[in-house]
Amino acid sequence: MKLVDTVAVVTGAGRGIGRAIAEAQAEAGAKVALLSRTTAEIEAVAAAIVAKGGAARPYAVDIVDRSAVDQAVAAIERDLGPISLLTNNAGAFFGIGPIWTVDPDAWWRDVEINVRGAFHCCRAALPGMIARRRGRIINLAGGGAATSFPNGSGYATSKAGLLRFTESVNDTLAGTGVLAFAMDPGLVRTAMTEHQLNSEAGRAYLDAIPKLFAANVNVPPTLAASLSVEIGAGRFDKLAGRMLMAARGDLDLGEAAIDAIVAGDLRTLRVNGLPPDAASAAME
Repeated sequence: MKLVDTVAVVTGAGRGIGRAIAEAQAEAGAKVALLSRTTAEIEAVAAAIVAKGGAARPYAVDIVDRSAVDQAVAAIERDLGPISLLTNNAGAFFGIGPIWTVDPDAWWRDVEINVRGAFHCCRAALPGMIARRRGRIINLAGGGAATSFPNGSGYATSKAGLLRFTESVNDTLAGTGVLAFAMDPGLVRTAMTEHQLNSEAGRAYLDAIPKLFAANVNVPPTLAASLSVEIGAGRFDKLAGRMLMAARGDLDLGEAAIDAIVAGDLRTLRVNGLPPDAASAAME
């Protein structure tokens, strides 16, 4: 099994993409710590994993609470062992609409959960990974990371921020044996997308979402789950700091395609037509 001797942490593990990722990592041999604010959900996932012969434990925590995250990471390492794989999946998208009408607190809450939550989890797990010179982090980016997202500016801003955060952290970790990756799971039908489809704001401002689902653009969460296992197993280490995309066939990437992505400096945030150093100079 590809993740034997791995202690994996998955945030937002109670349902949807996070549950699929946790189940796949457990099936691959990892001992999985399930994080969520909703105790009943992660207890059910843990029970399902254990019933199939896997190892999992639930930890109820709000990832925006730094102290709670620190305590959870300490408990995980005490209960399961040293963490070597962290998947920051927990996310929120409730600030829907033009910024002059959207609830500012909902907009900011999306950014807090999506960016600050990932920051807290990385900050808590990284010292141990660095000390052991072993670890991989996966941050779920996705919609709005590299393109405009009208009426979803908070979510898009947070996901673009996560992509840059991933690259910055990965470059900071150079030589430590620890790597960071971003991953786009594609458009998956989850509780979050159901809110986009059925809420008053979603119906008013996100008309593209039902059109995509009507066109059968509905990515199974198992694709992101399988990709997370391959990342955790080291298959995509050359792409550290970049974004892998579950819905674009990245599970089938060969060495030549991977090398081409690196050579072309693709799957990153760049100013078109300018190399990174010139882009930075142009904005000073």
